Amino acid sequence: MTSCYAVSVHDVAPATWPDCARLLELLAPLEVRTTLLVVPHYHGGCRADADPGFATALRERVVDGDEVVVHGYYHRDTGPVPRSPLDWGRRRLYTAREGEFGALADDEALARLRAGRDMIAAMGFEPRGFVAPAWLLGPGAWRALRASGFHYTCTRDALVPLAGAPARRVAAPSLVYSARSRLRRAVSKRWNTQRLRSLSAAPRVRAALHPADARHPAVLGHWRELLEQLAGARRPALESEWLGATSPGQ
Repeated sequence: MTSCYAVSVHDVAPATWPDCARLLELLAPLEVRTTLLVVPHYHGGCRADADPGFATALRERVVDGDEVVVHGYYHRDTGPVPRSPLDWGRRRLYTAREGEFGALADDEALARLRAGRDMIAAMGFEPRGFVAPAWLLGPGAWRALRASGFHYTCTRDALVPLAGAPARRVAAPSLVYSARSRLRRAVSKRWNTQRLRSLSAAPRVRAALHPADARHPAVLGHWRELLEQLAGARRPALESEWLGATSPGQ
């Protein structure tokens, strides 16, 4: 199998579009099709379907070969207070109250999944995939995904088709930055450099870019280095292409 790489831009919304556009400019020389993770109602602010300019920009990207998937609904953790150190670490330390689907009950998770899919579909797109903010999916969210109509979801290190049981996983580890502090950026740089080296024999590698990355020139510079290494050694692909034909979960 030819080794491949895929690139995604997370947290795509009207409020984050200027930063997302900078990331897409970074990717332009590579001519790589990109998975755009669109948040329907980012932090409860402007809805994705309420900004005509944003919708037009997305359509132009899709015409050029990019794909749209749904990325949470609010991208804000409104679930119950963490009850264990592990849960606190996942929802407060690993991500800054952004892990929206980490602790939702089945019915609330399903309502947000369907509302997000319907909004993005009404904008003229056909979202086959759903990616939870911070890739955090609690038990309720996993059960809701099976009834949601989405074809697949992702964790940090795998793509998961939602048809059939038990769910199979397609290994696809990610490179990702945590950019919200100087220390995190420094650790991320070392971690991503070493991780890419360790994944030299992996058939699939993903690069997951976030709007916050665009606010730090050093982060953008390192992403450029990492992406050039990927492009020099691997064939570009869309994430969904690694799954082949999938059917929606029942």
